[in-house]
Amino acid sequence: MSHTAPRPARSEQPASPAPLRRSLGVVDGVAIAASSTAATTSIAIGMGTIAATVGLQAPAILLLAFLPVLGIATAYARLNRSEPNCGNGYVWVGKSLGPWPGFLTGWVTLVGSIIFLAYTSAVTGSVVLIFANKAGLDSLAGIALDPASTGVSTVVGLMTLTAVTVLAVTGVRSATRLQFGLLVFEYAVLLVFCTWALVTGSQEFSLSWFNPFEMSSGTAFAQGLFLAVFFFWGWDAAFSVTEETKSPGDSARGGFIALFAMLGLFIFASVAFQREMSLPELVKNGPQALPYLGAKLAAEPWASLPLLALMFSAVASVQAAVIPTARGLLAMGRDRTLGPVWTRVHPKYGTPAAGTVLVMSIAAGIALLAVAIPKLSDMLLAAVNAIGLVVALYYGLTALACAVRFRDARRDGLREALLAVGVPAASGVFLLGLGAYLGYSYLTMSDHFELSPDNGWFMFSLPATIVVSGLVMAAVAKYARRSPYFTTGRGTDADALGLPMDPTAV
Repeated sequence: MSHTAPRPARSEQPASPAPLRRSLGVVDGVAIAASSTAATTSIAIGMGTIAATVGLQAPAILLLAFLPVLGIATAYARLNRSEPNCGNGYVWVGKSLGPWPGFLTGWVTLVGSIIFLAYTSAVTGSVVLIFANKAGLDSLAGIALDPASTGVSTVVGLMTLTAVTVLAVTGVRSATRLQFGLLVFEYAVLLVFCTWALVTGSQEFSLSWFNPFEMSSGTAFAQGLFLAVFFFWGWDAAFSVTEETKSPGDSARGGFIALFAMLGLFIFASVAFQREMSLPELVKNGPQALPYLGAKLAAEPWASLPLLALMFSAVASVQAAVIPTARGLLAMGRDRTLGPVWTRVHPKYGTPAAGTVLVMSIAAGIALLAVAIPKLSDMLLAAVNAIGLVVALYYGLTALACAVRFRDARRDGLREALLAVGVPAASGVFLLGLGAYLGYSYLTMSDHFELSPDNGWFMFSLPATIVVSGLVMAAVAKYARRSPYFTTGRGTDADALGLPMDPTAV
């Protein structure tokens, strides 16, 4: 008989990593949430798309989409107040609905964000090159700076991604200061041009723009609503730095302020665009609607200001996507559902430096592969188009987690019952149902599978692959890593880490 030394038992609790640094306030939360939502980018490239779907009812569909998003935000705020944690949905869903849906919530959020980074980096590079061309810079070191070149745009975009990653590593505070400056400029430009269009536009204003019953069909309504919900995606980034704020309530306040500001900007811009452009004109210009508006209203150099605002918005959105992704991975790493590398916090800057750099590297690798493999580029485009299903999934699960956790609030009166249970549950069920409808429409829009961004089966296969890969990774975490998260359903208690106050905070 062989005598083998028994394996030492694994600790039931993961080792506490170095703490994050508390230095952020409400303004920082607003800057992160607003930059991640990227209202200028959404308006610039999305107004034409939404007009092609719902016609002139864009103001109506944006206003309607805000209602379930507000319900989701209410759930986030309630859960954050109860359990502040940079893992947010991953932690909250795990505790209320179980570790498997909890892990899936964290996984689809992270994968969706990395895909967004890989795709948006090239888009950002293209916008930077367009502006460089307008400034008279057409080549550098013998290389043509062609915005239509996928390779050159990707390289420039990755240089931008590297720069914002350095800022994210050296401190979220410095990153939010940059974002706040960019936001002030781009919103000032956006408001000036939209006001100009609103006042001088030749298209007659109509209250029917706010009437959802004017839409052509139920399918157009559903697709438009899903697209409009996607417009607001990103406000929840404020909750990813909840352990770096001086007060957990600052995260919720920052998220809500940004969300209402986005609503105002979206409605204002949609009406202004429709005052200045006819429906065929708006649809034709599509992703170039904002630069086209600038060129239509003003002469150079003023006509380039909307393009500059779009460039600033794209840069800020890339940086804002890096920050919450690294912190979500930190939360999963300290629960041992993912590897320990994600828990490494920089001793000087108090940020998850290793995870931030790795996120950038993975996104950069995907972007570079997309240049080399044309079909992968198509896959990235389709993934971005289908990412709404992923957003609906994790928003819906988080809202249901809130309703389950605070189900006893119904005993505290009608108001508490509505805010803690009714509104989150209704919003979650609505978004999950809307996602199911969109998934069904993908499956029925094509009769065969093809590697094409407009093939329904292919579009459905991408979010389905993300979900299946999440279940595989959850099994690895449970059976190979033996994460205590799958025993308790609880994430690491952020308050137990004894996060210090940053003495340099202002």
